[in-house]
Amino acid sequence: MNNPVIVIIAYNREKSLRRLLGSLAKASYPDGGVSLIISIDGGGLPEVRQAADDFLWEHGEKTVILRDEALGLKKHVLLCSSYASEYGSAIILEDDLYVARDFYHYALAALAYSESSDEADRIAGVSLYNHLLNVHVREPFEAVNDGFDNWYFQFASSWGQAYTARQWEAFARWLEKNDNTPFGDEIPQFVRSWSDEKSWLKYFIRYVVEKDRYFIYPRISRSTNFGDEGTHGVGQCNDLQVPLYQGEVPEGYTFSSLSSSKSVYDAFFENLSLEKQLKADGRSVRVDLYGAKGAPDGGGLYLTNRYDGKGKLLRSYGRHLRPIDANIFDEVEGEDFFLMDTDEPGTGAALTPDETEKYLYNYRAFKAKYGVAIIRRRLFR
Repeated sequence: MNNPVIVIIAYNREKSLRRLLGSLAKASYPDGGVSLIISIDGGGLPEVRQAADDFLWEHGEKTVILRDEALGLKKHVLLCSSYASEYGSAIILEDDLYVARDFYHYALAALAYSESSDEADRIAGVSLYNHLLNVHVREPFEAVNDGFDNWYFQFASSWGQAYTARQWEAFARWLEKNDNTPFGDEIPQFVRSWSDEKSWLKYFIRYVVEKDRYFIYPRISRSTNFGDEGTHGVGQCNDLQVPLYQGEVPEGYTFSSLSSSKSVYDAFFENLSLEKQLKADGRSVRVDLYGAKGAPDGGGLYLTNRYDGKGKLLRSYGRHLRPIDANIFDEVEGEDFFLMDTDEPGTGAALTPDETEKYLYNYRAFKAKYGVAIIRRRLFR
């Protein structure tokens, strides 16, 4: 595996760019030279160009590109990602990110594994970011820890991502035929709501879903997102901040295969291993612990966080273990998740979990007195 080029996408956030470059300067790199490209969209602030020019890159060639025209985020990201074809592989970083000391080594190892794996055709890229928030329902998320340095997610990454030339070109060919075409219900509603003209990510997510491909995600994040104010965001937002790996560069990384991993998630943040555990007599199973999918149209088993009384209730589970998948794997008793047979009639009586208990489970630092204090403060304002 050749050393991937690092490509930074910048526009008008000077402080963000300097912060990201500072984290790059503290990171570790392999021998052999690492190329760095800083691409500044047309119309970017002069201070941004100055920050790029000032940065001393000691690990290889540095190239600063000032685009002649304002491309916009979608076109700019797609153009920068295409350097994977020219260099053989690429790591793409937007300017409001921050990277761990071993980010480059992790990306290099994950890319090498993705190409050597027997399941290489099912791997669409590598993420440096590790999700801890289900963005569809705004609830905490954590992937099941099955003992490896990675997990799999049918969700393309935009907060630190890497591709080989083969992986990027496969998506680029698909995009040529599918850009600005309709989305189906198999894509989460939250993703479908994004702008066709501004979002490249919604199409990459659709691509991995339609082609049944996955991104390799790190167990511990190698990038984090400051959510600085920019073209598509107003004000700084810290809800996407995640803990970074703070150790030294390890001697190696251990990656699971797609077929053996218990930590493989679909685009709705639902663990596909649960489908295997619950499947009986070859019947289909829909897992919907977060309630973002809705009941299946074609019948079968349905595991969800609400029982509407319309299907035969087979069993229920509690919400006590973390992450929530573990409650199903270990068959924890309770009435927070419900497995029903939608082909059989139900009791007609709905069961709804205690929303307060759910909130306290999701936000364990919250206390009632905090809520009272917030309400009082708002009222007096």
